[in-house]
Amino acid sequence: MAGKHTPLHDVHVAAGASFTDFAGFDMPVRYTSDLEEHHAVRKAAGIFDLSHMAEINVEGPDAAAFLDYALSNRLSSIDMLQAKYSLLLGALGGVLDDLIVYRLSGDRFLIVANASNREVAFRELSQRSANFEVRVVDDTDAWALIAVQGPLSRDIMLGSSISLDSPMDQLRYYRFITGEFHGEPILIARTGYTGEDGYEVFVPSAIASAVWADLERAGSPHGLIRCGLACRDTLRLEAGMPLYGHELGIDYSPAQAGLARVVDNTKDDFVGAFAASAADEASTRVLVGLVAEGKRAPRAGYHVVDASRNVVGEVTSGALSPTLGYPIAMAYVDQGLSALGTELFVDVRGSLLSVSVHEIPFYSRKKAAV
Repeated sequence: MAGKHTPLHDVHVAAGASFTDFAGFDMPVRYTSDLEEHHAVRKAAGIFDLSHMAEINVEGPDAAAFLDYALSNRLSSIDMLQAKYSLLLGALGGVLDDLIVYRLSGDRFLIVANASNREVAFRELSQRSANFEVRVVDDTDAWALIAVQGPLSRDIMLGSSISLDSPMDQLRYYRFITGEFHGEPILIARTGYTGEDGYEVFVPSAIASAVWADLERAGSPHGLIRCGLACRDTLRLEAGMPLYGHELGIDYSPAQAGLARVVDNTKDDFVGAFAASAADEASTRVLVGLVAEGKRAPRAGYHVVDASRNVVGEVTSGALSPTLGYPIAMAYVDQGLSALGTELFVDVRGSLLSVSVHEIPFYSRKKAAV
């Protein structure tokens, strides 16, 4: 049975994309080659369909106080037109989802959740809103989300037919601005999930194809190419960005995942406050980076072992880095073995691959001035 389709599905079919199932959606996994698409984002720009992501609106007089209670950090402190990375925690501190929260006005917020957690996020937020004067609305189907990522993405946005309500040079990282496309309202954010600068364009589903075509037109002189989920995964891995279901999940606390900074324990009360306590036992597993020589890459699910072949961890994501040219991975390992430079092994179908603990991220772009 065919999966769900984004508003851009017919565009991908016409472009000859290869598809894969992702969170119940038929999503383009690649158009040409994983390497070509990956390198385009690092050197020029790529365009992605992210319309499978969930959009949840929260509005009402208690919206800010509600989000302070429902999520891990203090959302009441962010300004209008500002975004913040946050976590939806379970009662015992495990991660139910990671989110980006956008403040549209004083009492209106937009939450972007992972596609696989759309129902979980909406249900949890709805249940947690019981004692607040607030409305929680799943507005996912009304919107499409298009990302333009790469060092030339700004030039592409400026060359598009999108009219902005404020100058592009005022759009700082983790902020957003409003605009329109042929009279239809849109929102342009500067967040991203590739390790490069870039923009996310929220558009009404009905005009998604027209906006996509316009961005492709504007990007053609700058080397913009269509990109699928395969290169998105290697890009985010190089940038050390966690993926729910791999680095994040209900069985790991933010502290274990290196995200203690996303938990504000100074708040009076919030769901999952237990998560703020850091892991302090050597046997507790924490997220680390791993690097190896050669071309064999650790893969998700492979065991990490010590010299005596004792299992001391598990790989969550791994690939041969297209940018760096050597194998990289993220893994949970016993905290006592998490120091940078620690020598370990990954069991690759019975043979041992020598790895060492490495800082995350593996790759960092040169930051722009704003």
